[in-house]
Amino acid sequence: MIGFLVAGLVIGALARLIKPGKQNLSILMTLVLGLVGSLIGGVIAQFFGTGSIWELNVLGFVLAVVAAVLLIGVAEGISSGRRAVR
Repeated sequence: MIGFLVAGLVIGALARLIKPGKQNLSILMTLVLGLVGSLIGGVIAQFFGTGSIWELNVLGFVLAVVAAVLLIGVAEGISSGRRAVR
């Protein structure tokens, strides 16, 4: 469980480094988006037959980072949309 949280934080941090621009996301939101990204990447990697969703593998890690980058973009769009409405 602790390893899963650390992996989510690492994946979220890498995604924030890859995504250009300043993100107004907390560490908790980075962790959550990293965890969700790692689940998405793991499911896609498992679909390709590279192993279980709970195993650490290269394809799953890369896909998790890509998914987290996309999720950060979505979170930014949602948060900026709320600010524009006010």
